[in-house]
Amino acid sequence: MNFESLPVLKVEGLTVYRGTYQAIRDVSFELLPGTDTAVIGPNGSGKSTLVQAILDLMPHTAGKVEIFGLPVKQLGRRQRQIGYIPQHFIFDRSFPISVAELVGLGWENERQNGVTRHEGDPPLPPLKKGGRKKKDFSFFPFSSIWENPEKAEAIAQALHRVNAYHLRKQAIGTLSGGELKRVLLAYCLVSPRRLLVLDEAFAGLDVSGEADFYTLLNELKNEQRWTVLQISHDLDMVNRHCDRVLCLNQTLVCSGTPDTILSPENLLATYGPAFSRYQHRH
Repeated sequence: MNFESLPVLKVEGLTVYRGTYQAIRDVSFELLPGTDTAVIGPNGSGKSTLVQAILDLMPHTAGKVEIFGLPVKQLGRRQRQIGYIPQHFIFDRSFPISVAELVGLGWENERQNGVTRHEGDPPLPPLKKGGRKKKDFSFFPFSSIWENPEKAEAIAQALHRVNAYHLRKQAIGTLSGGELKRVLLAYCLVSPRRLLVLDEAFAGLDVSGEADFYTLLNELKNEQRWTVLQISHDLDMVNRHCDRVLCLNQTLVCSGTPDTILSPENLLATYGPAFSRYQHRH
């Protein structure tokens, strides 16, 4: 089977209620491999609800969701090929876990755990040559990491790639918002992923930090052949970096390429008369 020709994500007629409130209604779309799709819409339009229903974090009333050609509840270990960065990563800041340990939670030893790779799966992060001795992992403070050289190497390379290696020994509770977002991206990078879902992952970043994060995400998407589904309020960045746009306001208002969808008429239909508030200004 040629996995490159199959939709990575297929949503058909998805309807979700939050209590008695209909949050989204009859939403259908597909994500093709290697594409970057943005979901835009006003606050309360159902964007986060859509993502949570796709990831099976909340039930849906009608419709179906398939990821990698399978119903989401039947993914099994292939669920590990989905990376997710929420808008708010809520945790106890006093919890004693380091950056290296957090990233290590996303690591999967394919041979040890019997994960089967398929045609079209993303490559592992490339290993750097030279520099420190390959088996010297004493730079990690916790033996549970450095006693497994393969895991330690994967963590190191992921942190290097997102420019967060210098944070490896820090407790995650001490990180700034931008640093935490990079560490979560390293978590998604440390093992192969095919689908990356971002629920307003750029929230809390300043203009410069947001632009840097978008640039890094775009580089990794191309390197790893990630398919990306992201919620964003930054229409300028969406126009620059995304292949497709879904305009959502409970139902799918319109969809297509940024050059055709991000028109005043479509934005007015999606956001209503106050749509200018959602245009990011630099």
